[in-house]
Amino acid sequence: MLLLRNRTAVSRRVALRGLASAATALAVGGCAGMAASGPHFGSAALVNNPTLLVATTRKPVSGGRAKPWFGTERSRTITLARATMTPPDEGLLSLSTVGLADWSIASIQRVGQIDNLLGEAAGGRHLLIYVHGFNNTFEAAALDAARLSNGIKFAGDTMVFSWPSRASLLDYNYDRESAMWSRDALDQVLEDLLASPTVGRVNIVAHSVGTMLTMEALRQLYAKLGDYAADRIGAVVFASPDIDMDIFTASVQRIGPLAPKVTIITATDDRALAVSRWVNGSTTRVGAAEKTQLEKLGLRVVDASAQGWGIINHDLFLSNAGVRQAIRDSIERYPRFGALAPAGIEGGGNLAPPEGAQPAPRMDSN
Repeated sequence: MLLLRNRTAVSRRVALRGLASAATALAVGGCAGMAASGPHFGSAALVNNPTLLVATTRKPVSGGRAKPWFGTERSRTITLARATMTPPDEGLLSLSTVGLADWSIASIQRVGQIDNLLGEAAGGRHLLIYVHGFNNTFEAAALDAARLSNGIKFAGDTMVFSWPSRASLLDYNYDRESAMWSRDALDQVLEDLLASPTVGRVNIVAHSVGTMLTMEALRQLYAKLGDYAADRIGAVVFASPDIDMDIFTASVQRIGPLAPKVTIITATDDRALAVSRWVNGSTTRVGAAEKTQLEKLGLRVVDASAQGWGIINHDLFLSNAGVRQAIRDSIERYPRFGALAPAGIEGGGNLAPPEGAQPAPRMDSN
């Protein structure tokens, strides 16, 4: 994600978000499936129970007991944790109504296993996993996960998968390598989540370089678990995917029935992806590809080109109400297990791992 972040206490992006919402409501036109005047939903589960689940391949800083918790270096173990979040005050007269208040991390509690992370919630509770992009600290990724979950009013648990970005505009190549290095870890986390009786549908939203990591993990997961993985995973949303178009096309052909569950959010005026295209030898990036080119692969495409009003237009999944609605619509297409079902008909599916499935190459969790 070639996006310069302001690291002050109140980020410029957060301050602009309130204005962006107002601008979206007044905008005329837009792309299919992105009407800003969509239905009003209740509070996100994260607001009522502000606990963000964490899986990260970053090395802890000072044991992960205080800010910044996890740094920029790669860890050979997966760390699982619960982050206690402080939500913004959303009262009518609060600063959040004008974009001047935000989420924050109050504390981090590390746990040993996925089962410990999930607790004893009733079976079938749905999960949203956010995989961040280039140039992100752990804290920035966690806060974006909270903003996303709150923005789409997600009713289940939310997790951030954070890989070791150096959080520097000059380290794009290192970040891309770190993302790919983390694919086995994400594969393992997904496999463990799918095996848990407390988890229902697993939905994934990945951004920018994080989409490349996610696609690689899904390829590995489907190669091992086949239709079982496709039944348990719900929506897969790739927001501004920074992936070479040829590589992506080949990968889509390797994920079987997971492919129709993929929604691509594109913007032909995404300046960050324009820079990425130049860095990567003028190869087309999926997030800036033409809609018809992607639809030929059997994917759902949301063209947000007309939605961006900023300079970069690379984080519309967070800043634009219409794009957030499109993400929620994608998730709500898969309320239960199995393939996409017509209205009023529950999907069926294979809910047991396939016989003879081999476990993922393990990275220890601590």
